[in-house]
Amino acid sequence: MHVLVSGGTGFVGAALVKRLKDHKVTVISRNPNTVRGMFGDTVGVCGYDNLPESFDAVINLAGATLDKRWTAKRKQQILDSRVKTTTQLIKAAEDRGATRFVSTSAVGFYGERGDEKLDESSSPGDDFLADVCKQWEQAAVSDKLGVSIVRLGVVLHRSGGMLKVVLPLFRWLLGGRLGNGRQYMSWIHLDDAVDLYAYMLEGEHTGVVNGTAPTPVTNRDLTKEIARAVKRPVSLPVPGFALRMLYGEMADMLLHGQRVLPSRTQELGFTFRFADLSEALKDAVQT
Repeated sequence: MHVLVSGGTGFVGAALVKRLKDHKVTVISRNPNTVRGMFGDTVGVCGYDNLPESFDAVINLAGATLDKRWTAKRKQQILDSRVKTTTQLIKAAEDRGATRFVSTSAVGFYGERGDEKLDESSSPGDDFLADVCKQWEQAAVSDKLGVSIVRLGVVLHRSGGMLKVVLPLFRWLLGGRLGNGRQYMSWIHLDDAVDLYAYMLEGEHTGVVNGTAPTPVTNRDLTKEIARAVKRPVSLPVPGFALRMLYGEMADMLLHGQRVLPSRTQELGFTFRFADLSEALKDAVQT
């Protein structure tokens, strides 16, 4: 297939582009030189204003990062970068004869739910991230395309995401739980994340799936497993009030959690390479 990938230079997107080597891939980017620097001539590149005249599928991973203080302006950027981009790409795919559209959402869709077990049939939350995810998913609705949506959890790999930030802290003996540590962290190894996107694309599956391993853990247990993986002790906890002073409302993303299970993901026949956290971290932190 000829597959367009938005967000193809990001943490998950770059790994996915390499995973799709059996397809013709065009990365949508505002920085063509970045794409060529990462992938050479193995992929095509285009902008949002000059999409190819025809293609078969889109995998949509675009969205502003969440790791900056959530001012009103930043919140609007977070929302617009997801909803407006998805709306534009859905229309382009419909107009250009594509048949498949694999979009992204996040487990933030479910909001803060404590230790409640959640799967794809669970209701949405009512906080900022849940509202963003609801609008993001709604923007991907189409009567003309086979649409699937991956609600991603915390993606684990040393090359990006959370582990890229926290591994140096653990190695410097500064790695501790966040707040009381009881909030659930629904995680997935990077290899499983990119495999799942490819699985939804190539298997022509539609609907929502959770991009999380079947074994969510609390932040306390995740902290212990990371410390074990890098052979360092767990340090003092980071108090919730300190996180709120530093990051404001963004601290909710760190102090709240969701216990998400990939029920439909597994019903569709997807098999996780890394269902066990200790094995996932052993692989994810190797240098």
